[in-house]
Amino acid sequence: MRRLEFASLQVRDLEVSKDFYTTKLGFEVSELSNPYAYVFKFNKGEASFAIRTPVTNIDDKELGVGVQLWFAIEGTIEDLQADLTAKGIAILGTVNTTPFGKTVIVKDPDGYTLTFLQPNA
Repeated sequence: MRRLEFASLQVRDLEVSKDFYTTKLGFEVSELSNPYAYVFKFNKGEASFAIRTPVTNIDDKELGVGVQLWFAIEGTIEDLQADLTAKGIAILGTVNTTPFGKTVIVKDPDGYTLTFLQPNA
């Protein structure tokens, strides 16, 4: 196995999560979406993943534990942080400098952790 081709996250409320990813984070809904899942494009359509209705009972589960998705961004991490803060999205910690570049981390409505990366030049 050489690469991850696709990822999907099970969510409790599909419409609440869709609103968070589109309105707050700026993801675009793909034409591949269906009544049980929204497929998203990000960063000019380069990244693709989905949120979906549960395939098993998740009512008593703590979602998001141990899951972290990383998305490379265009522009600066500081501009993204300011935009997310203006939209009322809580930033976890501060801007971090990693071996890969600068990052900022947020959580979605189900507790999944999303890392946005400004890659090193």
